Amino acid sequence: MGKEALSIGADTFQFFTRNPQGGKAKDLDATDMQKYREFAQQHNFAKIVAHAPYTLNPCSDNPATREFAEMAFTDDLKRMEFVPNNYYNFHPGSHVGQGTEKGIALIADLLNRVLKPEQTTVVLLETMSGKGSEVGCSFAELAQIISALKLPEKVGVCLDTCHVFAAGYDIVNDLDGVFTQFDKTIGLKRLKAVHLNDSLMPFNSHKDRHAKIGEGQIGLKALAAFVKHPAVSDLPFILETPNDLSGYAAEILLMRQS
Repeated sequence: MGKEALSIGADTFQFFTRNPQGGKAKDLDATDMQKYREFAQQHNFAKIVAHAPYTLNPCSDNPATREFAEMAFTDDLKRMEFVPNNYYNFHPGSHVGQGTEKGIALIADLLNRVLKPEQTTVVLLETMSGKGSEVGCSFAELAQIISALKLPEKVGVCLDTCHVFAAGYDIVNDLDGVFTQFDKTIGLKRLKAVHLNDSLMPFNSHKDRHAKIGEGQIGLKALAAFVKHPAVSDLPFILETPNDLSGYAAEILLMRQS
């Protein structure tokens, strides 16, 4: 994946640790991991982002689902140490009617069991759009999770532009205000990565529908301003737009020239 990223002008990438809709992970190839580490150093790659499967829901009301979340989380964090000092991103989950406070407590409980003092990986809570019973659509909810952790230094945030726009944070007309609110609520030091996406749905819709850069409700001008903002300009940016490889290459070039 490193070579593919380099071929389209990228210096980072995101990958799924296992089937995004399932649970099984491929066996690791230690030689391949070593080659990647050498490749990344040679080409001055930024930190990369691993993404947990979408089926991982640590605040489900189903014990079996929570057990899978712990198993996958534990296994993935062990695997991440083959490419140390990178990021592991996950959707906080859906409380499925148990209530936000219960959901937050279950998420924090899982993290307190799987996070280890010796790990080099920083786990990222992703900002969510607020559809259904999702936890993490507000900065306050993410802050509550982090405040309940025994090892908060092992946790950060990945900000998704589509999700925060849909959740009611006006990154088009009040970008400085959004970052000020993030800083007061969570702390900008915890903002570690960005999912850069336009949004098919309007502001405050609470609907998660990604669009290509400049083809959605956020727009190219606002996303270009976002990328250049000093709060995030040095962070790894990950495109999750509905694109093929050539489309991602075009978006990378577009953002660098905007």
